[in-house]
Amino acid sequence: MHLLNFIPLALGLAHAALGAPDASELPSLLDATLDQLRSGLDNRDFTSVDLVKAYTKRILEVNPQLRTVIELNPDALTIAKELDDKLVTDGKPISRLHGLPILIKAAIGTDDKMNTTAGSLALLGAEAKDEGGVVQRLRKAGAIILGKTNMSQWSNIRSGMQPNGWTSVGGQSFGPFYPGQSPSGSSGGSGVAASIGLAWAAVGTDSTGSVVMPSAANNVVGIKPSVGLTSRFLVVPYSKDYDTVGPMARTVKDAAHLLAAMAGPDPRDKATDAIPDGGKVPDYVAACRSDGLKGKRIGVPLISDLEKLNYINESDSQATREEFERALQVLRDAGAELVPDISAPGVAFFHSFEGFGLMFQGVFATLGDVMRDYLSNLKVNPNNIKTLEDVRAFTLKEKREKFPQIPVDTFNDTLEFSFNSTSQQYKELLAKMRFIAGEQGLTGAIKNNSLDAIVAPGFFPVFPASVLGTPVITVPLGRGSEKAAVRFDRSSNTLKESAPNQPYGLTFAGLRFTEEALIGMACAFEERTKVRNQIKPMIVPTTEISDVLKNKESEEDKEKTN
Repeated sequence: MHLLNFIPLALGLAHAALGAPDASELPSLLDATLDQLRSGLDNRDFTSVDLVKAYTKRILEVNPQLRTVIELNPDALTIAKELDDKLVTDGKPISRLHGLPILIKAAIGTDDKMNTTAGSLALLGAEAKDEGGVVQRLRKAGAIILGKTNMSQWSNIRSGMQPNGWTSVGGQSFGPFYPGQSPSGSSGGSGVAASIGLAWAAVGTDSTGSVVMPSAANNVVGIKPSVGLTSRFLVVPYSKDYDTVGPMARTVKDAAHLLAAMAGPDPRDKATDAIPDGGKVPDYVAACRSDGLKGKRIGVPLISDLEKLNYINESDSQATREEFERALQVLRDAGAELVPDISAPGVAFFHSFEGFGLMFQGVFATLGDVMRDYLSNLKVNPNNIKTLEDVRAFTLKEKREKFPQIPVDTFNDTLEFSFNSTSQQYKELLAKMRFIAGEQGLTGAIKNNSLDAIVAPGFFPVFPASVLGTPVITVPLGRGSEKAAVRFDRSSNTLKESAPNQPYGLTFAGLRFTEEALIGMACAFEERTKVRNQIKPMIVPTTEISDVLKNKESEEDKEKTN
């Protein structure tokens, strides 16, 4: 069952525009930016209703192949009409996001007619007592929640062998750049949706790379914010101390717009108490400047470390290394001072078997507690799922959950683990991990070398940043060459995670709450490279705003003749 097939799409008429602009004057939805869409809405070239219709049709075009979107908001057109009317009445938008459709991951709670399932039938039909903290902020900014994206079930916390992008609710999703491409995970649906223009932008969650990895794999910008910058309230959890919610967009500036709308304190998530300056959020959009790299000291890891850890892509090593070298020259030309051969053994440690296992002890110790807390906030719970034990039991008995084909080993490890998130053992574990990831890893490398950031291809800094709760931004860097070997994912061995035309990104990592500086650096790099525009997906929807406007004119003409 795919919920999208059962959603009534009431594509009613919007109020008429004074005159449809020429199609050549309208932005292509594959690459449309906030500034372009905002201009069109404010100039009445089109309406939010038009955008909802166009994006909905684009989703319906490609969803049978890609299964990117799990569910559409049946009230999206009504909300769009209300926002259109408010724009006319007030003469100005609520914010820059007013009337812009976005898609959010299926793990992010909404208090509406949509489900929040994290991709599991166990939560189908469940309703929360309230709405997710980031969703409340987005609605306040005037954004339209168009629907929910497919993902890796339970944010990849069911099993180390589960395929990225598969859920029992939405099926197996794919990336658009190569046949059988892994969408990456766990926010793969959001990455694909942003990449091929199924909405203005998308929102994902990140615990151990779940925004950064699918953003890089799908040729978009992704920001993993510092833990605490965005509220996790009523987001289906993964870990007490790793979880965060971040934007995925086609440009750094648009990701900055989305982050600015999402960020801020929430008394229901105590992690947000750590936001500096009394919870005041910086102007991330203003940080997008062409001189964002000027005078910045940026550390470059040892190339041997990158090669050993496969961040110089082993299936396409020469091309990846050349792209990285070109990127470093761009940074120099933009005024950055590069500090080469940065050694960060703590970073490498978390890419080892031992380090990966240690990081996941932090998940095993906390998952049961945070899952119970989340489930206690459900006001409707048709399957009576109250604990992680209940989640596992449902998964084992429900055939559509595909057990034992897809195991439940992470659930098992959590339920068998010897201590929980309130124990002294967990405090000691967290301190140990943060010492290795921090003083011996990212934090030490940055502070000891007076750096503003560390830069690397792929997702080199992601795991230590997860442990530390520090920010990472990925920007498109390149794609697999025609000579790139096809490589299957290591977890399920069913999806292609490396292939010709497979995008990959450049990551910037910094200290906690340095998003403003990282955005400036990423924006300056993007402005000089524009790599995204050079990488074309194989599957692209064709519906544009002009098609919706033509249909509207045709319907209006019919009404006049009747």
